[in-house]
Amino acid sequence: MTDARLGSVNEFCWMDLKTRDLPGTAAFFSEVLGWSFAVDEEDWRRATKISAGGHLIGGVSDLANPVYPPGAAPHFAHYLAVDEVDGHIEAATSKGARLVVPPFDAGDQGRMAMLVDPLGAAFSLWQRYTFGGWNLPPRVPGTPQRMVLASEQPDQARHFYREVLGASLARADFVPARRPVPSTPRWELAVGVEDPEAVAVRARAYGPEAATRTEDVLRVTSPEGLTLQVRPLTP
Repeated sequence: MTDARLGSVNEFCWMDLKTRDLPGTAAFFSEVLGWSFAVDEEDWRRATKISAGGHLIGGVSDLANPVYPPGAAPHFAHYLAVDEVDGHIEAATSKGARLVVPPFDAGDQGRMAMLVDPLGAAFSLWQRYTFGGWNLPPRVPGTPQRMVLASEQPDQARHFYREVLGASLARADFVPARRPVPSTPRWELAVGVEDPEAVAVRARAYGPEAATRTEDVLRVTSPEGLTLQVRPLTP
């Protein structure tokens, strides 16, 4: 699948940034990565959307909304595009995944469900109706490039997703978790930029822990603890 790209079926297609501090979070990612945050006037919910280089890359959810459990931590939710949600739920749960949010229609945009894989990483399934998620040209700074799952059993994780999808996630990396091992594996977005070190300098204006490097991985972390990887743009 050399032509696979984020946003196509059997690849990750969208992110939702869940925050308790929209102004502070927007200021951080705008300054560090050049993201733009704006209310979508065409959306009846008047939801805030994120764009980079004029291209939509994600939505924003307010964790103060009563729909979320009290004390829910800020995080990124990631959506995996599939041709049919319900059948993939059956495949995933038969392989050891846990269904957290049963399938439902998100208006006329699509159908979704949320699960936790056998290693503990959360992910959502998305079946397109009118909205397909990412449709990004190459080499746009600040846009999603790959997805990464670090765990103590990367081969088992890769096998689970291949079995559930019937295809490999060509734009995903399954890597061994580095010590200390995180309490729970999680999917992490890798964003492409022209100058990773310049990004690190801007992030460290918020504190030394806002940009860290472990071996070859540069990671930026917002004041709320929202974390993603930063990589040089690739063709």
